[in-house]
Formats: sequence, structure tokens, C-alpha cells
Amino acid sequence: MSLIDERQDFSDVADVFLLHGSMQSPAFLDGRLCALLALRDVTPQAWLEEVCISLGVEQPRDEASAERLLGWRKQTLEALSASDLNYAPLLPDELFSLAEQAQGLKEWTLGFIEVVDEVVDSELRERWSQALRESIDDLEALSRIETDIDDSPENENDLFALTEHARMAAMLLYTEQHPGKPQVEQTDAPVH
Repeated sequence: MSLIDERQDFSDVADVFLLHGSMQSPAFLDGRLCALLALRDVTPQAWLEEVCISLGVEQPRDEASAERLLGWRKQTLEALSASDLNYAPLLPDELFSLAEQAQGLKEWTLGFIEVVDEVVDSELRERWSQALRESIDDLEALSRIETDIDDSPENENDLFALTEHARMAAMLLYTEQHPGKPQVEQTDAPVH
């Protein structure tokens, strides 16, 4: 089984970033990736170029790194288009402090909103459902969240709810831009 078929998590991608001398969090680029896949369907080559530019390198240093980065794109696209709606942003997990998790969510949101602002004109935005417009507006507010938070059950619950909101906004954007993908409603439809 190649790396491209393995499930990527935040630490896997962060390790590739470190291997390339970058301490940045993958969360910002994951937000960009999600919005790009929803709005433009970024090609594997274009994605690799974007990541390399962000890392300040001309190309991945080895085939395993390239496979990991391409696997990240493939995994995100598959999750966004899957009928089980299991997309999840690539964010720091419970191994990180709540402050680090909140910072990751903030960075993801900033990356997502950056692409939306680059790609979406007022005409396209007007064709969106009210729910999607409100979700995107909420994400813009979410990009300004306070990240210096204590590890407490209350903050953990709040962060989970905010992350879920970002996840749902991402899936809503993808499904509105790709009608019929995922085909959630038609899973039980009789074949004629």
C-alpha cells in the first residue's frame, strides 16, 4: 500500500513540513485546499506547486514527501465528495493543547476564507443558499477567535462546536458547488 492510500492526519503532514524546514502548521493550507477543491478543483500538480511555494522549496525533497502531500489532497477530495459526509479539517488533535487546537482552527479558517475571497465574486455569492452565505459569514467571524484559552471541559466543548461549524460550512460549500456529489439523498432511491 502506498502512502497516497494511507489516511493522513495533522501530524503526518506537519512532519513533511518539518522535513522541508518549515515550522508552519498545515491547518492554513488545509483550509485553502478545502476551498480550492470546492470552488476550482485544484489539480494534483497545482496543489504540489502551492505547497512547495508555501514551504519555500522548488519541489518535494523526495518521492515519499510528494506522495504524502498528494495523498492529503486525494483524502480531502474523497471526504468532501463522499456520501457519508465524513470530511474533517486537518487540525491539531487531542495531543495538542486547546490553545494550539484553537490556533489551528483559526489558521484553517483564514486559509479557507482567503480562497473564498480570491475566487468568489458577488454574482456567485448571490447564487448561494442563505445557509451557505451565513456559514461563510460565520467563518469570517471565526477567523478572529481568541486562541489563548485554557484546557477546560467548557473550552473543549466550545472548540468542538466551532470546529463542527467549520466542517459543515466546508461541506456545504462543496455540495452547493458540486450538485449531486455527494449523492446523499439518492442512496435509497429505487432504480428505474
